Amino acid sequence: MPILEAKNLTYTYSIGSPFEKTAIDHIDLQIEQGDFVGIIGHTGSGKSTLMQMMNGLLKPTEGTVLLDGKDIWEKGADRRAVRFQVGLVFQYPEYQLFEETVYKDIAFGPKNMGLDEKEIDRRVRGTAEVVGLSEELLEKPPYALSGGQKRRVAIAGVMAMEPKVLILDEPTAGLDPKGRTTILTQLSAYQKRTGCTVMLVSHSMEDVAKYVSKLLVLSHAKIVCYDTPSNVFARGDSLEEMGLALPQITRVFHGLRARGIDFPDEVYTVKYGAELLLKALAERGGRSC
Repeated sequence: MPILEAKNLTYTYSIGSPFEKTAIDHIDLQIEQGDFVGIIGHTGSGKSTLMQMMNGLLKPTEGTVLLDGKDIWEKGADRRAVRFQVGLVFQYPEYQLFEETVYKDIAFGPKNMGLDEKEIDRRVRGTAEVVGLSEELLEKPPYALSGGQKRRVAIAGVMAMEPKVLILDEPTAGLDPKGRTTILTQLSAYQKRTGCTVMLVSHSMEDVAKYVSKLLVLSHAKIVCYDTPSNVFARGDSLEEMGLALPQITRVFHGLRARGIDFPDEVYTVKYGAELLLKALAERGGRSC
């Protein structure tokens, strides 16, 4: 059974007004336990709206969202508990930091879950370590931290609730390449260690190609495809028609194929591309360096 499921899910903003717009249009989706799912699509494709419905922040205009097989909007459902189980990190989450210290900010979610002080402390310190925040930073005020550190504090605050599903809406937006790599590497390690389901909204094809196991492509409020990165990027022409740029390494290998140099698989990470090139050189008796 999927951990999260959408059935005939639809959301329309400003119904009955001149600004009425359907952001998600009758989609069906199943997210399996332990998947690392990347969500891509052009601006306005419905990515953020879908994530907020999965978390229970937005009530569907039509359709249902199921968490562990249960409708999160059925009569009597505890949506506060849903948001503890499906944690959502908004874009630029550092703007939501408000406590006196980093420790208190990370502890905010677990405290609201009614956990005792010992368990809260375990989760705060353990999660801080996962995202690379040192002990001495825990007693500092959030405003004294760098942008990347603030972002990690905000992510740690959601992780500390130990949700079954962790949803992140553009978690690396505005960060430099080093900051992006740091956060995504830590997220990947966290997902592998805990078995948590992760859903990552991103505009960066390079980011999703490197880390995710499944890719969900949205366009004009509809699901275009939901498959492995290799199968999705094999549809390069369709993606580019939607205004989505393929990873640079994928474009390089498409260029090689156009020149008659064929490779067995779709290439979407630099590491795999390097392996294929070195293998091809060895088979042709070429030099590998």
